[in-house]
Amino acid sequence: MLGKLTWAAIPFDEPIPLATSVILIVVIGSLLTWITVKGYWAYLYREWFTSVDHKRIGVMYCLLALVMLLRGFADALMMRSQQAMAIAGAPGYLPPEHYDQIFSAHGTIMIFFTAMPFVIGLMNFVLPLQLGVRDVAFPTLNSVSFWLTASGVLLINVSLVIGEFARTGWLAYPPLSELKYSPGVGVDYYLWSLQIAGVGTLLSGINLVTTILKMRAPGMTLTRMPVFCWTALASNLLIVAAFPILTATFAMLSLDRYLGFHFFTDDAGGNSMMYMNLIWAWGHPEVYILILPSFGVFSEVISTFSGKPLFGYRSMIAATMAICILSFLVWLHHFFTMGAGADVNAFFGITTMIIAVPTGVKVFNWLFTMYGGRVRFTVPIWWSLSFMVTFVIGGMTGVLLAVPPADFVLHNSLFLVAHFHNVIIGGVLFGVFAGYTYWFPKAFGFTLHEGWGKAAVFCWTLGFYLAFMPLYVLGLMGATRRMQHINDPSWAPMLYVAMVGALVIAAGILCLIIQLVVSIRDRDNRRDLTGDPWNGRSLEWATPSPPPVFNFAVMPNVEGEEAYWGIKRTAIEQQRLADEPQYEAIEMPHNSPTGVITAFFATVMGFAMIWHIWWAVILGMVGAFATFVWFAWRDEDEYEIPAEEVARIDRERRRVRTEVLLPSLSRPL
Repeated sequence: MLGKLTWAAIPFDEPIPLATSVILIVVIGSLLTWITVKGYWAYLYREWFTSVDHKRIGVMYCLLALVMLLRGFADALMMRSQQAMAIAGAPGYLPPEHYDQIFSAHGTIMIFFTAMPFVIGLMNFVLPLQLGVRDVAFPTLNSVSFWLTASGVLLINVSLVIGEFARTGWLAYPPLSELKYSPGVGVDYYLWSLQIAGVGTLLSGINLVTTILKMRAPGMTLTRMPVFCWTALASNLLIVAAFPILTATFAMLSLDRYLGFHFFTDDAGGNSMMYMNLIWAWGHPEVYILILPSFGVFSEVISTFSGKPLFGYRSMIAATMAICILSFLVWLHHFFTMGAGADVNAFFGITTMIIAVPTGVKVFNWLFTMYGGRVRFTVPIWWSLSFMVTFVIGGMTGVLLAVPPADFVLHNSLFLVAHFHNVIIGGVLFGVFAGYTYWFPKAFGFTLHEGWGKAAVFCWTLGFYLAFMPLYVLGLMGATRRMQHINDPSWAPMLYVAMVGALVIAAGILCLIIQLVVSIRDRDNRRDLTGDPWNGRSLEWATPSPPPVFNFAVMPNVEGEEAYWGIKRTAIEQQRLADEPQYEAIEMPHNSPTGVITAFFATVMGFAMIWHIWWAVILGMVGAFATFVWFAWRDEDEYEIPAEEVARIDRERRRVRTEVLLPSLSRPL
């Protein structure tokens, strides 16, 4: 009836996982009890869980990412403290089998369930606003995408309480991930959580590519789009091209484990190196899927707070699309040591060096944008400055690793770990934090506290250098990665410094939490009444904060590269807004439970596949399919917002802009 699931799946004999499980259950139970006591379930279901509004879905993506950042960072602290304690014969406090699960979960969570949801959340929220449209191309599919990602998050966290997680590393290389060497359910949790979330990511990529290419405001040609839209387009094109590779790779590994196939078994005709080829044919484009939207964020932030157009707009577009194409020509640099030969290694080494060129173009364009501008040193600008210094260092170490002879020495060392975190933390995380701070007032109608934000920037930056610069040194000294204990006592000082760095990063996370709490507490004093708190240059700042469900009462007519900036300059020159438009009724899509229901059945199916509960697998598949059939056969899928309501909302926006924003902009800075 329950397949392989028994009471033995709960870790009663392992104190650390058991204590973690109890804490997790208590926290979640307390939260659910609080929601019930306050009577918030109806509101949450009506306004959030079933919403198809791109703005709310974007906010939920970002909230999910922030929660999983805490979960993934807890794993990082445990790994770093274990290595600092387990030196020269000392055992530390984590047994090897538990440590292996922690470092596998850390990488999986940080890439798939922190970085990915954060960048997709920002793109979801911002793109339709910048494009001057009312929603994404497929609103209900957007909800399905989010809830499938949440389903993957749920499954990976269930592995804390029931069963175990993979002990294979975050990419589950065979033969270690094959049934012979990983007979438990850990690899199955890994496969099904990522397969389900990966389908959601692919659907989101299709949705956003369609939105950018087919749903722009009148006059918004491709070369009038903000750079963030271009980087989002490149990122989502990569999602559409790369994630099917990941899905197929995991499907083949699942067939190996469930039905005894031999795709990657190293016997009976299998080849584990083919898994390496496939996983990195997805994996290196994945790095650019994450970093390109962050590049777009920095472009928006630096232009806005420098008070001038982005330098080299067209070269930024060219650099973005060059990275998009070249990212598919570098994957083999992840395994130069596989023996492919000098010619193959030379080709991928050269392409890896070439891809650094368009990235360098972007950095110089950002610097030239700031040069001669009147830079306002707000929190998003500080994130951007920290990024530019940190990311350039990561890029230079990447170019070093692109040299095959150097990679032969460094490929499995802590030098590589430091490089990867240099790019992901200094690039992706600093980018999403800048975007989070920059667009927060647009989402919620009030700004975040500047002091605590700057403290977060300082702690994250200092903590990063303390945590990872020692790893570069240790890597050059010969320290390999994935170590549960350290034999060489001479490495101890560097590991202690790295531990201090992790604690400083923890202080940075605490600063972000305090910043949010303080800002919410003081929100009445931090209100953004105008919808344009930063003197922005793109169309999202033309809407109120937060924007109405329909975003724009009348579709904007774009006449230049910086659509909103041009509108604003004209209003300042004429000392009045444009004439009031003719308001019409607007049709918007109904909320839909399709996403929640589909994710529920997907979770049932995934959990059942993990534990071989075949009747529940059938139930989950049939339920998910029936949900889509029901959605497809709906008779009514839109509702109408009357012209009078549209006019009332937009007239209030015009009144505030005339009385508050226009006079403030007319004064010399």
